[in-house]
Amino acid sequence: MNRTLSYQITAEDNNKTVATFLKEQGFSRHILIDLKKAKNSILRDGIWLYFQDILHTGDTILVSLTENTGSDGILPVDLPLTILYEDEDILVVNKPSGMPTHPSMDNYDNTLANAVLMYYKKQGIPFTFRCLNRLDRDTTGLTVIAKNALSSALLSSAIRTRQIHRSYLAIVSGITPESGTIDAPIARKGSSVIEREVNFSSGERAVTHFRRLAERNGLSLVLLTLETGRTHQIRVHMKYIGHPLIGDFLYHPDFRQIDRQALHAARLSFLHPIKKEPLVFTAPLPPDMQALFPGVKFPAD
Repeated sequence: MNRTLSYQITAEDNNKTVATFLKEQGFSRHILIDLKKAKNSILRDGIWLYFQDILHTGDTILVSLTENTGSDGILPVDLPLTILYEDEDILVVNKPSGMPTHPSMDNYDNTLANAVLMYYKKQGIPFTFRCLNRLDRDTTGLTVIAKNALSSALLSSAIRTRQIHRSYLAIVSGITPESGTIDAPIARKGSSVIEREVNFSSGERAVTHFRRLAERNGLSLVLLTLETGRTHQIRVHMKYIGHPLIGDFLYHPDFRQIDRQALHAARLSFLHPIKKEPLVFTAPLPPDMQALFPGVKFPAD
């Protein structure tokens, strides 16, 4: 996947070196090393610039990110792929349940990565899979994929600084309070590689806000927003307060009403990594969750 970016040098950036300017635009050390190796990767008036060259007000520079190979070891497979948005820098998809994000043991050809690589293979484009908000296999909903190294670096930074806002819908056992905040640290449970638990002595801080949207047949549909992004955070926190997600094989294996954890990534909002424009994406409840709460839609506020 190739991407060429154009930058106008303003008075604020006058007399800065190329390297300093690019670092301030979010170019990581790894990207700068690749640019240094590539001929004509940074041009001003058609002339190849070096990192120590000085920029001046009014200059226009073109930076070319070039990737001629894709993700090694990921097999392109023709799988369902629901694309909600795509431009030169990002791809936003609505992931179905039963689809892991990345290949792993026993999941070599049934993942989102397999589907995305096939999508670009059909276009003759080598693609490196960079998923920014990995969802569990059975969690449905919105996930964003970076299409180049720069958008990946900028979005990763936005996640670390909590500038990407994520909201989830979950169906949990029992009738929850109308709203609340769970501030409880999460750690691995014993020697388990997968399972997590609330642990106030060794856990990392985790904060989840929730609001009940509806109740029906002894279940609650809750809207959850995350301040942190710990593994299994929603699943562990809701179990901790006595309202585990139904269908959760790990934390509450009650499959009477649904055969997977009832969790859906329903809303994503962030600034576009390159254009800096605000983006908001929503995905409706999937059919298996909608069947338990017919007619309920994602709230406007």
